Amino acid sequence: MARIALYPGSFDPVTNGHLDILAGALTIADQVVVAIGTHATKTPLFSLEERSAMVDVMAKSLGRKAAGRVKTSSFDGLAIAAAKAVGATILIRGLRDASDFDYEMQMAGMNGELAQDIQTVFLPSSPQTRHITATLVRQIASMKGDVTSFVPAGVARQLAAKFRR
Repeated sequence: MARIALYPGSFDPVTNGHLDILAGALTIADQVVVAIGTHATKTPLFSLEERSAMVDVMAKSLGRKAAGRVKTSSFDGLAIAAAKAVGATILIRGLRDASDFDYEMQMAGMNGELAQDIQTVFLPSSPQTRHITATLVRQIASMKGDVTSFVPAGVARQLAAKFRR
């Protein structure tokens, strides 16, 4: 039986940090479903379609074999419900620092109560990507700063185009 992991997030935009965690997730799961959150209370910079395309490019950057093991979906409710919907037994969460750990431990506890058969797995960010957040990337890009070391090349171009308007 294939081990399916769900990697949820907003991916607005995809960053090198997301790529780092996805690569780690592929070492422990046979298939990783990257689930893009769409919440009515949030207004993303990029549309769902744009973010989905970014995820596809991110997966392809890991090589053909890895990309074939990555699927993309979207969800608008609980991540644990999205995990159940795709048959995942693993929920992937990336950790950058201690504040992420505290928050994610609470979420893992709640998710464990909601779905005992889905295990939350924490993957630490590599030192090279630990400082990267999509929020900071958006802020830097909005002020015409250079984000090329924080995001894949195609995403950098999309950010530049968004803020040129």
